[in-house]
Parts: sequence; structure tokens; C-alpha cells
Amino acid sequence: MTKPGQVYLIGAGPGDPELMTLRALRMLEAADVVVFDRLVSPEIMALAPAGARRIAVGKAPKCHTVPQDRINDILLTEARAGHTVARLKGGDPMIFGRGSEEAAHLMAHGIVVDYAPGITAAQGASCATGVPLTHRGLATGVQYVTGHRQAGQVLDLDWKRLADPATTLVVYMGVANIGQIAVGLMTEKLPGATPVLAVSRATTAAERRMVSRLDRVAADVREAGLSAPTLFIIGQVVSLYAQAPVERILERVEAHG
Repeated sequence: MTKPGQVYLIGAGPGDPELMTLRALRMLEAADVVVFDRLVSPEIMALAPAGARRIAVGKAPKCHTVPQDRINDILLTEARAGHTVARLKGGDPMIFGRGSEEAAHLMAHGIVVDYAPGITAAQGASCATGVPLTHRGLATGVQYVTGHRQAGQVLDLDWKRLADPATTLVVYMGVANIGQIAVGLMTEKLPGATPVLAVSRATTAAERRMVSRLDRVAADVREAGLSAPTLFIIGQVVSLYAQAPVERILERVEAHG
């Protein structure tokens, strides 16, 4: 009987291979099979062993070519065959990555699971742009939220809790619903003038940035043609972008738009 293998749940970070941890790299290099998401960059995939089998299970908005149940089955099947499986996820597997669901499925079937944390998209975007997620006098805390729901489900976020001017709000997977998110926050009295930084494909060569404000971010996103993956940083910390007041940045963007 084949001895079961193991699964490494690896955070690949936001895209730049230099932002992977040494632990993540060591686990990836030990893999027989690499099961990877759409947002894992080609540069990171190039670090996988040449002989490792690669299985793409990426999802795109409204296009889940490999359902989550099927991903769970793939991981279980490969581990039961005695393989060391690297489950490679963008960002951190435990932050909007469904890593805990996959781990629970595997452990329920007796498979050993180990983790490598990854730098999140929020941290990557923050450091790439110089916009802090917290800053004395501007933000005493930070909230992470996903702006996406499964097809047909209502985006039922706790707008009152999220509309806190003393904290920074980071919205993952929100490009399709940023208009609804903005309205929800403004309904709970977060000012329309609140600055917003949108960062698409943070830390990669394809990175794009856009500065806006809450009451016009949806229109600006459409005009700029931003698409997933785009992360939004909402709050007064955005005023520190490029060490310039947000009003001046907006004027510059509009002048050259």
C-alpha cells in the first residue's frame, strides 16, 4: 500500500518572486506536484522543480473552470498517491484563499498538511506604493474585506462597521462591485471625499495604480479600464501617497487623464 504523501499550503505572495519566504521556496522545491492558482506569477512557477507535474486550478471572476470541490479532490488524490503536493496560492493561503477549507478536507482524510504564510496583496500593495495600512493620526487599525460573492448572492457587508474613518479599509476582489461598496460606505456616513488607491497586479511588471475618492471611484475604475485582480485601499492613509495631498494627486491624474 502506498504511503500517503503530504500537502504544503504555500502563500506565493502578491507576485514578485523576491517576496516569497524562504520556507515557501523550500516547500516548493520539494514538490512532486504543483497545484497552482491563476494569480501565481510565471516567475514564481519557474522556481518549481523541472520534473514536478503542474496542475492549473485557477479561477477568474464568473469563470470557475475548476470548482472548489474538484480542487479538494485533486489534492487528496495526489497526496494519497504518495506525492508531495505544493498547493500554491497567491498572497496568503489563509486570507481569502480558501486554504483552511482545503486543509480541513485533507486532514479529515488523514493527510498531513503544512503551511507557508505569504505576504498578502494588501501588504504588497502597501509597500510597493509607500501607502501605510496604519499611520499615527490617520488610521488606528485596518480592516480586510472581500468585495466579491458567489454568483447570485447579495454583497451583505456590515457597512456600518466598515465605514470607520479612523481605520483603513482594504477591499480584495472588489473591482466589479466597487460602486456598490462605495455607496454602502457613504450611506453609513463615510465622506465621499475619502481618498482611495486602487492597485492592479501589485508588485508585478504589469502593476497599475489609480488615485481617486470614494464618491467617484467607480467611474474612475471604468475609465481607467482596471480589471481583476485590483485591490482598493480606502482611507486617510492614501493622503500619504507620494508624500503629496490627495487633492494635488487628483488634479495631476485628471490633467493627464
